[in-house]
Amino acid sequence: MDKQIILTDDGSHTLFIPDLNEHYHSTFGAIQESEHIFIRSGLHYCMQFSRNLNILEVGMGTGLNVLLSVAESKQHALSIQYTALEPYPLPLSLASELNYAKSGKLKAYQKLFNDIHTDDWCTPVMLHPGFVFKKLKSTIQEMVLQNNCFQLVYFDAFSPAVQPEMWTSAVFVKIFTAMVSAGILVTYCAKGSVKKLLKEVGFRVESLQGPPGKREITRAIKP
Repeated sequence: MDKQIILTDDGSHTLFIPDLNEHYHSTFGAIQESEHIFIRSGLHYCMQFSRNLNILEVGMGTGLNVLLSVAESKQHALSIQYTALEPYPLPLSLASELNYAKSGKLKAYQKLFNDIHTDDWCTPVMLHPGFVFKKLKSTIQEMVLQNNCFQLVYFDAFSPAVQPEMWTSAVFVKIFTAMVSAGILVTYCAKGSVKKLLKEVGFRVESLQGPPGKREITRAIKP
């Protein structure tokens, strides 16, 4: 499926899939959006309770969330085990054109960003001291997840309109079971139907202010 590189309002790239009419990130700012949702509303929240975190990302996509998480782990001396699921990885030729580590505060991480996309699949690698990364070419439906394992889940699938199979009770039950008590899931999606499903599964759901261009995001906490 063809993908086009788009420059967003904060100067960082996203990808656009014309066949789906879907962007990987907000056109108001890709880095800005990921920092707001996954780092400040997710990682920083969990840092209050533990410096040792097990993170699951559903939908690695461009690798931006991985990159930002590594930068945060270095800054705050965190120990992180990071598992990323991506059944449809980007071609290396396309990933290498993305500008996330070519300017600004992530400029020192270009080699690391390349490593995210070139390291072997299914093999744990240390991207940075204290940060162990494993990527799996798998859907969440196919994965066998360990129970009571993850403190933090980045749920970054395409929208329910494009990937309805990702936003189901079965998927959220699987993730809920794999999370520790008081673990959290963060996602850009604030649809009422999605929040209703999360509540039915057992999550306590919070609606948080969204990044520029988006009114709300969702944080779900396992009691």
